[in-house]
Amino acid sequence: MCSDYVRVYFSSREREPDGMYISHVAWADFDKSFSRVMRVAPEVAMPRGELGCFDEHGIFPLSPLRHAGRILAYTTGWSRRVSVSVETGIGLAESRDDGATFERCGNGPVLSTSLHEPCLVGDAFVRVHEGRFHMWYIFGTGWKRFAPSTAPDRTYKIGHAISTDGLYWQREEARQIVADRLGPDECQALPSVLCIGERWHMVFCYRQSFDFRSNSARSYRLGYAWSNDLSHWVRDDAALGIDVSAEGWDSEMMCYPHLFECDGRAHLLYNGNAFGRNGFGLAVLE
Repeated sequence: MCSDYVRVYFSSREREPDGMYISHVAWADFDKSFSRVMRVAPEVAMPRGELGCFDEHGIFPLSPLRHAGRILAYTTGWSRRVSVSVETGIGLAESRDDGATFERCGNGPVLSTSLHEPCLVGDAFVRVHEGRFHMWYIFGTGWKRFAPSTAPDRTYKIGHAISTDGLYWQREEARQIVADRLGPDECQALPSVLCIGERWHMVFCYRQSFDFRSNSARSYRLGYAWSNDLSHWVRDDAALGIDVSAEGWDSEMMCYPHLFECDGRAHLLYNGNAFGRNGFGLAVLE
């Protein structure tokens, strides 16, 4: 966020000649009332990863962080697999042109799979508190074929890691920090965290692991949890006070939220139906 406008980073998809998709990161600048688009990125903010790297086939979310005069970005890079559709990892990039473009700090991830987090590490959200970097992210618990005639689907949960420099991370290995509401097959994604007063607030999205793409009752909704210590979280989705609309662009799905503060007010960006096919919207804390 800048003094007179808000920059929103988003991910879009491009279909390649072979019919497969590539994800790119771009941005749009809004006035602080969010009623006018001031600028749109003239080019992608980051190129895709190198051949064979963790982000070869694109970048999903980009989580920016201003710290010590630098503009950092934690990325979710993805690459295609054979037995399952995708694998992900968390990368680190830095901007030297005030957030217009980003360069990788290296071709590998800063956080990836491990002994007890075997797949699908991504969706990093990073903030600095009392001199330490805190990362909230997702880790996959595994892939499963829920019906004989379907492709495998994935399940992932929200975890937490800390760092002294933002580069090397100590994770709370495989500790799910937000309780399930739908049972063990609940997917939790894209946590974002904001301190209001003396309490920390987290908004994320959740869904069933399978039959969620066209079945609205099983698709993404927004979840909420709060914490007093950045580690232990109490889930209370009803307290968020927002759900799918009766009709329109967010009547079937709400997903991929981002919680932030602008001019002293808490704002929430999120995607709507079909994972954001028609764009993203905004809610403001009353």
